Amino acid sequence: MSDKIIRAITSDGAVMAAAISAKELVEHARQIHQTLPVATAALGRSLMAASLMGNQLKGEGDTVSLQIKGGGPLGAITCVSDSAGNVRGCVDNPHISLMEQYPGKLDVGWAVGTDGTLTVIKDLGLKEPYIGSVPLVSGEIAEDVTSYFAVSEQFPTACALGVLIERDQSVSAAGGYLIQLLPGADDGTIDKVEAGVRAFGSVTPHLQSGMTAQEMISAILSDFEVEFLDESPVEYRCTCSRERYAAALLSLAADDLTELAANPEGIEMKCHFCGKTYRFSDRELGTILKEKQRQSPRRPS
Repeated sequence: MSDKIIRAITSDGAVMAAAISAKELVEHARQIHQTLPVATAALGRSLMAASLMGNQLKGEGDTVSLQIKGGGPLGAITCVSDSAGNVRGCVDNPHISLMEQYPGKLDVGWAVGTDGTLTVIKDLGLKEPYIGSVPLVSGEIAEDVTSYFAVSEQFPTACALGVLIERDQSVSAAGGYLIQLLPGADDGTIDKVEAGVRAFGSVTPHLQSGMTAQEMISAILSDFEVEFLDESPVEYRCTCSRERYAAALLSLAADDLTELAANPEGIEMKCHFCGKTYRFSDRELGTILKEKQRQSPRRPS
């Protein structure tokens, strides 16, 4: 089954819902970064959160970035999604040892930590990006995303995310949901949503049973008439390229470029998101330096 995001709205227009199935996406990330289980779970949840939030954006070139820094042994987690929900990400320390709250339950909160922030950066093509930051609540990711929406965007939100891992450390299932109350939702609507979320419980057992994204929404909002709006395929997608890295080199100061070009062995630049390596020879660096000098001619003394 290909990964996807399903979006829906209640017939009264009071509740928006989105759910994601992302086994292949999270497994791809695991293979790229060679994460051990607790890092797989933390990065997987973060990737799905970013994907769900990115899928809410309107502009084709819009992006959203999640930066999670909790002071735990995993270090920082960074994820970036486009407006379709295609996402990429990385974690500082992917190889920390297994830590469980109890058998079968990875302690993601311990690994991420709670002494820090969740920062959301939305690049909507304006002069300045939108930046919102909230203190981490639990380090479990979903609760922290819920807090972000409540504090920074004033959207009452329920979020749940789960990643199931096989004995061979591969991903057997990954998914979750966002349920959001829209302006004008009355107390009765709020009560029904809260009751639906409580009755649904943890997302993990439902992933184990093979529940689909659409079935998640239907179960949680069973007291509502629900209209399913669309579904979008999503994947782990890195946007790096040789041209992007050449542009990054061109942005360096001329003195720094001169020093790099003087190395006869050239340099290698590795993408944090996909692990691809780009090599630039001393001759290529010299060409970039000449372009830099052409763009920024020396002023007469």
